[in-house]
Amino acid sequence: MVSYAKDERCVALAKVLVPLLERSGPEGAGGYGGTFQVHVPNETAEQLGGLDLIRAALRKAARELDWKFGTYGFGGGQGSTTLIGIHDKREIPEPYAQVVQEHRQRQMRAAVERVSARYSDLADTAPSGPPLRGTPVVQTKEFLAAVTDRGLVK
Repeated sequence: MVSYAKDERCVALAKVLVPLLERSGPEGAGGYGGTFQVHVPNETAEQLGGLDLIRAALRKAARELDWKFGTYGFGGGQGSTTLIGIHDKREIPEPYAQVVQEHRQRQMRAAVERVSARYSDLADTAPSGPPLRGTPVVQTKEFLAAVTDRGLVK
C-alpha cells in the first residue's frame, strides 16, 4: 500500500480537513461524536489526488484530533460522484453522551424527511428548516468551498 503521509497534497488537504472534522461533532459534545461525509464529483476527487489520498488526509486530520476512527469511500463511474467519509469511534464520556445521541436522532429525522419528501405525492414541498449542521449536504458545501479557497481544486 502506498503511503501518502508525506505527500504535500495529503498534508495540505489534512490542514483543510482538521477544522471541518472539529465542526463535524455536535455543539456541546466536547469534540466527540464527529462524522464527516462528502459527495464530490469524481473530477474533483481526482484533482485532489484520488480517493486513496483523500482518505489518507482524513486519517491524518483525525489523528491530529486524537480520534479513533473508521474511514470509508468509493468512487462512481465516469461523470459520477465519489463518496468519502470518516467517523469518530471514541467512547463518548457521560457528560456528552446525551448531546451526541440527540444530535444523531435529529440527523436521522432530517434524512428521513428528505427521502420522504422526494418520494411522496407532495414532492414539491421542501423539508422544514435549513439543512442541519453536520449533514453530508452541509459538509460537502463546506469541503468544496475550503479546497477551492486553498487552491487545491479549480
